[in-house]
Amino acid sequence: MTHFIDRRLNPKDKSLNNRRRFLKRVRSQIKKAVKDAVRERGIADVDRGKNVSVPTDGISEPSFRNGTGTGRHERIYTGNKTFQSGDRIKKPPSGDGGAGGKQGSADGEGEDEFLFALSREEFLDFFFDDLELPDLIKHSLKEITKTKPQRAGFSVSGSPANINIGRTMRNAYGRRIGLKRPKTKDLKALEERIAVLEDVAVPTEKQQSELAELRAQYAKAMRRRRLISYIDPLDVRYNYFVQQPQPNTNAVMFCLMDVSASMGEREKDLAKRFFMLLHLFLNKRYDKTEIVFIRHTHDASEVDEETFFYSRQTGGTVVSTALVKMQEVIADRYPPSEWNIYAAQASDGENYSGDSLKCAKLLSEDIMHMCQYFAYVEIVEENEAQLIRSELSGMELWDSYRLVAQSWPNFAQKRVATATDIYPVFRELFARDDAGKKHG
Repeated sequence: MTHFIDRRLNPKDKSLNNRRRFLKRVRSQIKKAVKDAVRERGIADVDRGKNVSVPTDGISEPSFRNGTGTGRHERIYTGNKTFQSGDRIKKPPSGDGGAGGKQGSADGEGEDEFLFALSREEFLDFFFDDLELPDLIKHSLKEITKTKPQRAGFSVSGSPANINIGRTMRNAYGRRIGLKRPKTKDLKALEERIAVLEDVAVPTEKQQSELAELRAQYAKAMRRRRLISYIDPLDVRYNYFVQQPQPNTNAVMFCLMDVSASMGEREKDLAKRFFMLLHLFLNKRYDKTEIVFIRHTHDASEVDEETFFYSRQTGGTVVSTALVKMQEVIADRYPPSEWNIYAAQASDGENYSGDSLKCAKLLSEDIMHMCQYFAYVEIVEENEAQLIRSELSGMELWDSYRLVAQSWPNFAQKRVATATDIYPVFRELFARDDAGKKHG
């Protein structure tokens, strides 16, 4: 029979198993809080923790107590001058005493909700839950930085494999000199002189006196030598290593989105989840990641995140304007020789007639030469996704992008109807990265 022992440290001296059971019990409140946080937060702030409030009536624990209607209870209450043993006491009417604090009041007093904090890892677990990511990918995205060990001096404790012989012997040598430990050559000289005097057949009184003195010196030196060890545990030094983040180059993430009237709140919410996941992916691999938001209708502009997701705009749909704006921003601020360029485009697939071929030309002739990876997500209705079974069929923009995907392995396109459809784009990205192939 196999036994598994969990030896992980409990956070803040709390029971890890109890916390897991508690999170399971209040799962619905947590998922609602995480969903609200995704809607309210910026893309770069998605991996922060979250405070969640839970009504106190939902956190009560089962407990054992004596049954009030059975058995015999004998108690002595101090200050009782009215009742005697055997008297029956009526139960207080409903609402009288003993039930305070369970309801709100007009003056604002009442029972507070229970507030607890989700850690970064726990928040990301619930964020990834709707996306149905594999456990390996979840673990990879939750890692904050990639580090490697780097020498940082010496330590008095460590693994035997990390003992620094040179520094240990230097400390031992200095300690032996400081404590005046008898040297081996001095002891050998005493032994030789003692042996010479012991070989004399008829020693004189002076030789006998010298022999006795030398023997006393030798015994004292040996005692001191045994007390002052050659190497003491205090002398041992270990090589000390600290984990340093690996130096990474910079990355810029371009978020392109159609904000015409056909892109509603549902479409924008799915697009935001996609952008958040891509940002987590890049943030793990690069030390510095910048985000550029470009929105478009018939015209494109670079905006801040608040405007990108929530500001309303009307007009037609000309996708090529966003790609042209992306070219301008790259030329102005992000030279490909210094930046790793990633782009993510979200749209409902509609485009001005004839503009899709221009988009494919812009990508093939210029943008894909600069990008490490370009992902296009077409957000469709759930019933529409059931009808479109093949990726070979689609609207004009989808067909034009399919030609780009055939020529560029670092271009991916997927249809998204629900949050669970977002991961296939990243599966391709991770597979290409794990295989050791370079983007572009």
